[in-house]
Amino acid sequence: MTSEHDRKGVSIAVSAEVQAALAAGQPVVALESTVITYGLPYPHNLELALAMEQEVRDQGAVPATVGIVAGVPTVGMDAAAIQRFAQFDPHHPPLKVSRRDIGYVIAAGSDGATTVAATMVLAHLVGVQVFATGGIGGVHHGARETWDVSADLTELGRTPVLVVCAGAKAILDLPATLEYLETGGVPVLGWHTAEFPAFYSVSSGLPVAYAPDAPFVARAWKAHRALGGAGMVLAVPPPVEYAIDRTKVEAAIERALNRAAEEGIHGPAVTPFLLAALARETEGESVRTNVALLRQNARIAAQVAAAIAGIR
Repeated sequence: MTSEHDRKGVSIAVSAEVQAALAAGQPVVALESTVITYGLPYPHNLELALAMEQEVRDQGAVPATVGIVAGVPTVGMDAAAIQRFAQFDPHHPPLKVSRRDIGYVIAAGSDGATTVAATMVLAHLVGVQVFATGGIGGVHHGARETWDVSADLTELGRTPVLVVCAGAKAILDLPATLEYLETGGVPVLGWHTAEFPAFYSVSSGLPVAYAPDAPFVARAWKAHRALGGAGMVLAVPPPVEYAIDRTKVEAAIERALNRAAEEGIHGPAVTPFLLAALARETEGESVRTNVALLRQNARIAAQVAAAIAGIR
């Protein structure tokens, strides 16, 4: 059973489990659906989606996978919907949805896999404060000429959701991404670290604010919100046993960027092209790291959500 939140004539479906948890002040963690549709091939994508939900449950929180199902924004996708997003007709996959696309996908009655920005929007509208993902989008290399900056960054500057991630995707311009977040008033905390992780690698060498544990993050979040702040980033280094040497990753990214330029890849096609190229360059090591950090982020997000609920 699901309930519906009505937002000026647009209904958002909320699973009964998520609705009950929110009403009782229990911890809830949002999860995005692009990880399902645009991450790994089937059935590995389904296994990962279910594993992330289980990581959240194991910490005493309720998972809320977010997507647009047949034109209906949904917070707390059921098993059938997750299966549908994982095993789809390759000629008609769920659309990749950022904030700008939500209205179109609703009007079209289509399936939509939500990115970080769209997941934040829908999670916030029903009262979910914490969201776990892999890496946020950011400022792309060459953005001075292309203006290619992810909508995730502007969303963090206006939508109050705490995003637990492994930093920004390693293929991005990380110093510029942090500068953009600072301009947007978005705090960036490091989980047990004072350095921004580089997604596949433990550190980028860029400084962030040190966060020692979940209760500290919860207090920082409460203070940030009380003073009118919007989004916050909790950057979690990948598990050490799965982390890849930063020099190796940077060399592989450089080769992938050169190949993208040679083949005229641009716009929304850049990120999936670079990630696929990186997987080839690292012989699958980047994929294994990605899976490990996604599960870890879900686990830590649940701990933070529980700490926030405890303060309430």
